[in-house]
Amino acid sequence: MIEAAIVGLGRWGRTLVASVQGKSDRLRFTHAVSRDPARVGDFAAQHGLKIVDSLDAALAEPGIDAIVLATPHSQHLSEILAGAAAGKHVFCEKPLTLRRAEAERAVAACDEAGVVLGVGHDKGFFPAMAELARIAASGALGRILHIEGNFSNEVAATQFTPWRDAAKASPAGGLTGTGIHVLDAFVRMAGPVGQVQARLIAHKPSPDPHDTLSVLLEFESGISGMLAAVRSTPMFWRVHVFGRDGSAEALGRTELVIRRSGKDPEQLRFANSDSVRANLEAFADAVAGKAPYPITTREMVDVIAAFEAIVKSASADGRAQEV
Repeated sequence: MIEAAIVGLGRWGRTLVASVQGKSDRLRFTHAVSRDPARVGDFAAQHGLKIVDSLDAALAEPGIDAIVLATPHSQHLSEILAGAAAGKHVFCEKPLTLRRAEAERAVAACDEAGVVLGVGHDKGFFPAMAELARIAASGALGRILHIEGNFSNEVAATQFTPWRDAAKASPAGGLTGTGIHVLDAFVRMAGPVGQVQARLIAHKPSPDPHDTLSVLLEFESGISGMLAAVRSTPMFWRVHVFGRDGSAEALGRTELVIRRSGKDPEQLRFANSDSVRANLEAFADAVAGKAPYPITTREMVDVIAAFEAIVKSASADGRAQEV
């Protein structure tokens, strides 16, 4: 059993804890880092967490194997470096960092310390997404030509926090909250991105932002792509891979549609599962030496490299940016 400290007990930090506490035989949380014990006291007591007031205090606990970061994006690099220096494994919520150079530093620090680095791209653990990735890699769709994705929701309105709506902390509209999950799926199936063009259209400022992000991508492999994120519409997830011999489309967590020439679409449905728990348990297995963590550090860096280029393009009225 891997014992971990949660750093940050906001909405998502609590989601991470609740996904495994008392449910997993591979990872459990024993400590929580919070500067406001009164605010989180009831939740900590409910889940058996000892509250400490700083990351340093958690890192000094000998029984803690790993830290799980659910903190503002701009803090991630320094917290990852501190965790690696203390010999603790690190699971970091997305985005890993905000710039490629920072992602490379984070990966290098964990490699040098011999600790596992995980990242909160849980959408890749949706049952439909796991099958989509398998089909795309199998060659069943033929040569992959194009990939499309859309992850949109209205969380920015219902779960408003000032730092999440600050341009420096969460740039390019829905990119950090939703679009980066699609970008992660793209990189894992189509490889590194070579060039991007992005347009952000804002209809209403925060709070309750109404904006849309549209991105054209060209991958180093020659595959083309389209990514979209809307911050003011009901939850929607779609990733569609187009190959020469067919296409496969994941819709939500559990639905997959396969299309081939001359045949009716094949609709597959999978049992739902907790993707957040699946990701944390994959991290725990890697920490325990049972299996490699399924998201490679190379993919982590490639995602942030594309992320940074999208931010630059959106800030430059859609001018193409090399990754």
